[in-house]
Amino acid sequence: MRKPSEPMMSNATAAAAIAEQTGVSISATYLWQLRTGAKTNPTVQHLRAIAEFFGVSAYYLIEPGEHPGIDAQLNWIQALRDNGVRGLAMRAQGLTTQSINSLAAMADQIRQLEQLPPVVDDSGESSGRDHL
Repeated sequence: MRKPSEPMMSNATAAAAIAEQTGVSISATYLWQLRTGAKTNPTVQHLRAIAEFFGVSAYYLIEPGEHPGIDAQLNWIQALRDNGVRGLAMRAQGLTTQSINSLAAMADQIRQLEQLPPVVDDSGESSGRDHL
């Protein structure tokens, strides 16, 4: 998963990376066709390879609609790629539940001050700490 500030992976780069990671050959042209909607019915083998490469289930790729649990996991993975977030998570390791809840409440307040949206958990619910 790329950061929003990073450019989208080219079809050629994605095709090579998918083949390297999964062993399934897929062409850059075929990926372009899937991305643009020129092709809409990928083979099961290609669908599984693309899903594996992006770390999601094939269901996520084929089933239309919202997937709050999967979207939350993808957001979590993206957040952990940020060195600052990873460093904060490492510092929190080993703290008591009470201390972790305090850190979370502080982070929620800072997000509010910076006018950022509330964090959504795996169930799709806002993780506001008002109830703690």
